[in-house]
Amino acid sequence: MLGKTSKKYSLKKLSQNTIFIIALLLGLNVIPVKAMAEYNKLLKIGIIQRFGAKATDKIIIKATPGDKLTLRFKTPGGEDTLTTEKVELKIKMRPLEEPILKERLILSSHRSYENAEEDAQFWKNKGIEVEVAQPDRWKVWAKREVYKTPLLRRWLLESIQAHSNTNVYLDLETLKQRPTAYWNMNGYIYHRHELYITAGKDEIIISNQFNQDTATLEERRYAGSLKLEPNAYGTYTLVNNVPIETYIRGVVPHELGAWPPKASLEAQSILARTYALRNLHRFVVDNYELCADTHCQVYKGLDVYPETDTAVTATRGKVLTYKDELIDAVYFAVSGGVTADFNDLWNGTERPYLRPVIDGVNNIWDLSRNSLAYEQNFRKFMSLKKGFNEEGWREFRWQEAVSLPDIVGYLKSYFQKKKSPFAQFEIIKKVEVTERSLAGRVLKMTVETDRGIIELNKDEVQNAFWVPWSTLFYLDPIYKPDQTLWGYTFVGGGLGHGVGLSQKGSIKLAELGWSSEGILGFYFPGTEVQSLNESVTFGQE
Repeated sequence: MLGKTSKKYSLKKLSQNTIFIIALLLGLNVIPVKAMAEYNKLLKIGIIQRFGAKATDKIIIKATPGDKLTLRFKTPGGEDTLTTEKVELKIKMRPLEEPILKERLILSSHRSYENAEEDAQFWKNKGIEVEVAQPDRWKVWAKREVYKTPLLRRWLLESIQAHSNTNVYLDLETLKQRPTAYWNMNGYIYHRHELYITAGKDEIIISNQFNQDTATLEERRYAGSLKLEPNAYGTYTLVNNVPIETYIRGVVPHELGAWPPKASLEAQSILARTYALRNLHRFVVDNYELCADTHCQVYKGLDVYPETDTAVTATRGKVLTYKDELIDAVYFAVSGGVTADFNDLWNGTERPYLRPVIDGVNNIWDLSRNSLAYEQNFRKFMSLKKGFNEEGWREFRWQEAVSLPDIVGYLKSYFQKKKSPFAQFEIIKKVEVTERSLAGRVLKMTVETDRGIIELNKDEVQNAFWVPWSTLFYLDPIYKPDQTLWGYTFVGGGLGHGVGLSQKGSIKLAELGWSSEGILGFYFPGTEVQSLNESVTFGQE
């Protein structure tokens, strides 16, 4: 066994080295990035992302009983240190001597990071330096360090518009004041833009009243250290520096729960670890790596449970790979009976392991013979309610009626956020699904308005309409007694994007006796669970 393992390892190394040498000879920028090196680092998690958006924002940070906090911050002469049991961070809006016009060149706006990342690559291929940011929606900015003057930004804007791209725009904001973080201690007020906080016992309590009009404080414990730092939007981020295995402990119970069977918890642990390692570049623009909400993975610090801790420990260091590369370890709540292809929701290179899978262990439906791209087949499939892994869950099948005025309101709000000229429409005449994927996902919708026909594609559909819990749905028109159109009933299934693993489906498979590796193999065909080692990479960068 030992000899075989050693031989397999050397072949993997040879394969990667060969790829690397060939790439150098061809002049390609192909560098295998080792996942193992990142695994041993502290993760930087933005647990509070927009501190300072309101003057009433407040964060109370405390040591655990019997412990103390150490606060470190820069001073004109170097660095200073304070010791305390508690610090209360507040915001003061400081007036500027003169208003500042802040502008950014926005190249595109997206619902998901995946599409923003793909569009960023599109601009890079054209020789334009960009960065991905998330001020609200995910956006691709012209890189501020490169296009640093108004003249350069306008030159680039006019150059792009000359090639018929009308979606690019300058985002202008006049700043009259600047939020500044401060705290009181020993009769002195400290105003600082950066603050590093540690505790003797490596555990810190945070009570957060943030962007809320309520006096209720939510208290939560975090391992590791904290850093308050400026972000790209003129506010602050509170970053938790935490070991990856501790981070996974704070993710699994809040993504899947603490009650599911062991195998499903282990599968979720492996996915959470894989996802984290593959997505460390999401917030480069803000100088941290991952957020703590559903735009990344829900993370709640040391709010942990014995059942999930056991699953995390049992899978320590294990990741899901495809040909020795970390996969896009995406998951969601409920598929509605069939998972989606990667390109059903997002643009970019196909992932061979993210293909449609009928979410049931029996032969309920044959996609190769009965494509759900055809409306008749799709409606027949949606009438099926038995034999699926998610059978019985409320989100498995759903429907809701929406009036035309409500649809108008949702769409106008969506286009206003995108700063799209389509926001000027007033009347909707017709809404229609015009293209589906093999797995039945809505690829294209058209909305006939008084300003012309508007087209919506892929995951943007979920932003544009309030109702769809997923892109797995069809529309039935609702007419008034006089036969004029009142609105539409959205009839659908599933909750979430539908790509990768169904969390509710994994629970059913675990109840049927499937192992964590079996569950992952079901939802990610062709993949392999393995312990992190020097042959595992992030892919080619």
